[in-house]
Amino acid sequence: MAQIAERLASLRSQLPPSVQLIAVSKNHPAAAIREAYAAGQRHFGENRVQEAIAKQAELTDLPDLTWHLLGQLQSNKARKAVEHFDWIHSVDSWVLAERLDRIAGELGRSPKLCLQVKLLPDPNKAGWDPADLRAELPQLSQLQQVQIRGLMVIAPLGLTAAETQALFAQARTFAAELQQQAPQLRLTELSMGMSSDWPLAVAEGATWIRVGTQLFGPRSL
Repeated sequence: MAQIAERLASLRSQLPPSVQLIAVSKNHPAAAIREAYAAGQRHFGENRVQEAIAKQAELTDLPDLTWHLLGQLQSNKARKAVEHFDWIHSVDSWVLAERLDRIAGELGRSPKLCLQVKLLPDPNKAGWDPADLRAELPQLSQLQQVQIRGLMVIAPLGLTAAETQALFAQARTFAAELQQQAPQLRLTELSMGMSSDWPLAVAEGATWIRVGTQLFGPRSL
């Protein structure tokens, strides 16, 4: 665990001020989160709602954590997600966005959302088709309770470095296009880049990178 602080310091030293780090703690114990917290980390990402809730129960003495949901969200977990996460990066449909907005209103919460977009075919990942997102942007602009803040992109496996960087550049361009189409939204965030490709994402304007293995080591599960 002592290595976490060293890895964190090394990673931070490579990031410009415009980029924030999400420490992806999925399949790592609450003790690992404590270690990163002691080294100054405050943003943590989980893929599964129930796993996050269990860890949050162990970390109630750390009140200033910010929790990010990164994994695909099933509609039956939407209420728990709104209750327990500050950011939801994996909003992949209008139906889910509208449900989150309604639940957020019922709970008096206002989570920040990233819209997950699929810019390349990938059978293993969910996400908006760009044309569908363009078409549904007017509806998204009418949501009252949630705060839509940007896009999330996950590079498909098997891309070359050049292909990955081109994908991240495409995401930046697409976000700017959507912002022009819906100026009332604040689509300023680009959640992209993980342990294997975050330098490419940073080069193309990422504002959030999602790093797990590079910080915490191999997953325990």
